[in-house]
Amino acid sequence: MTTETHPTETAIPATEIVDDFPARVAELEAKNAQMADAYLRSKAEVENIRRRAEEEIAKSRKFAVESFAESLLPVKDSLEAAIANQATGKVASEQVLEGVQLTLRQLAQALERNKVLEINPPVATKFDPKQHQAISVVPAEQDPNTVVSVLQKGYLIADRVLRPALVTVSAAK
Repeated sequence: MTTETHPTETAIPATEIVDDFPARVAELEAKNAQMADAYLRSKAEVENIRRRAEEEIAKSRKFAVESFAESLLPVKDSLEAAIANQATGKVASEQVLEGVQLTLRQLAQALERNKVLEINPPVATKFDPKQHQAISVVPAEQDPNTVVSVLQKGYLIADRVLRPALVTVSAAK
């Protein structure tokens, strides 16, 4: 029996190929089983990582809201105490005003701790449509397209506009 050989290959007798065939098939089947097992394990691991990430995101949201609510509880307590004291007639109006001012400071601190910042542009600030909402345009002695007055403060949360500031803007001359 003659075997043809390619110039770069070494000749393998046909009997050796036939005799080795069952062992080679068994070897390839074993490798295939290992690869299939590794694939299934990898797929399961990816699924576990995805599930854990989703759980972490849900926990982060829950605890962020919890932290924010927790920082507002003293404000609520102060307002309830003011209402209770006013209802009994034990508090003078000056004391009520002082209590409201203290409560407003508590609220401002709670918002600041939770990265909620005011947008309160000074007069003559250039109008910024990303942070301001023009309610009206009025003739003014200042540069055109600048803030004349703030009707309502706006708020940012983590550099994102929660509510734009409502402003009056100067008209072009």
